[in-house]
Amino acid sequence: MHTVLAKPLGRRALLFPLCLVLYEFSTYIANDMIQPGMLAVVEQYQAGMEWVPTSMTAYLAGGMFLQWLLGPLSDRIGRRPVMLTGVIWFIFSCLAILLAQTIEQFTVIRFLQGISLCFIGAVGYAAIQESFEEAICIKITALMANVALIAPLLGPLVGAGWVHVAPWQTMFVLFAALGAVSLGGLWRAMPETATRLGEKLSVAQLGRDYRDVVKNSRFMTGALATGFVSLPLLAWIAQSPVIIISGEQLSSFEYGILQVPIFGALIAGNLVLARFTSRRSVRSLIIFGGWPVIVGLVLAALATVILPHAWLLMTLGLSIYAFGIGLANAGLVRLTLFSSPMSKGTVSAAMGMLQMLIFTAGIELSKHAWLLGGNGLFNLFNLACGLVWLVLIVLFLRDKSVGAARQPS
Repeated sequence: MHTVLAKPLGRRALLFPLCLVLYEFSTYIANDMIQPGMLAVVEQYQAGMEWVPTSMTAYLAGGMFLQWLLGPLSDRIGRRPVMLTGVIWFIFSCLAILLAQTIEQFTVIRFLQGISLCFIGAVGYAAIQESFEEAICIKITALMANVALIAPLLGPLVGAGWVHVAPWQTMFVLFAALGAVSLGGLWRAMPETATRLGEKLSVAQLGRDYRDVVKNSRFMTGALATGFVSLPLLAWIAQSPVIIISGEQLSSFEYGILQVPIFGALIAGNLVLARFTSRRSVRSLIIFGGWPVIVGLVLAALATVILPHAWLLMTLGLSIYAFGIGLANAGLVRLTLFSSPMSKGTVSAAMGMLQMLIFTAGIELSKHAWLLGGNGLFNLFNLACGLVWLVLIVLFLRDKSVGAARQPS
């Protein structure tokens, strides 16, 4: 297997992750800003409230659609051309939604926009992982995550206010403009890190590659764990406009304010991770992050089962949980990606597909959980996801050597 040497952290080296995270931010804000705006969307199209979380389901389904191809394709023809094509696709799909005339057309275009997510993990983050050594890479990934997390932190607030001063369609013009800026930066700064350039791409070879990846039990437990630990957060993003505005009868501004402690805690967890990456093993950081993940989900579930409208305690529990994700997830992603010797485009694509499958099915299940049992059943579903993650992490870290080495600063 070809080894890519770590790049020095010069200006050009840093411009690449900065432009990649701007693209990631653009795709995230395209989801987080429109979610509170979905109340205006369904009103305009005279559709039911059940379409509010379906917009996010369609977006994430698009994020699963092409990952199986893009990772291996970028291994063979290059990360740069595939990544740049993805950004161009995002720009045009954002503008295409201006043509939607029905909620069904809107949802189909949201699916097409979601395909843009495929390029982040399968191509962009694979290139990041190949460009930097482990300790630096985890720091960069954690700090990049903080920038990307401004989207769910500010998105609900900005989106809720935006629909009061401008048509919701103008959001997508903004998203396209942000995508265009990231396209210019990636065109200039993205390195080529693919390791199998020139190899022929065949369906048979793809099948063999993916078979080898999924036969790796440590990869499978790690990839499934990264999906289940993030699902409660994604379910909250999708369902919280209905929970807070429709269910609890709070204002759109109050809805936006309630996102701040949750995503602020997630950012705080990432900052703590970046600070301690060189002092602690990746393994210890994952274990340390596991405590607030489980404690927070237990608190949210118990509070809303006993007091169905205890939305403040639910927010507190989800904030504690989010802090744990910030601590644990970047290291888990790194260890999972390198648990297989296969080229990183293929491994990253397999991991992304598993995650998106979990997110797409899980968000729909969480929607029905809330419709059937309100806040209590919604948070019990989230707790079940956390307990599945806990079992998977025990299996993933069963080998005491996994992630045990400390990395130099």
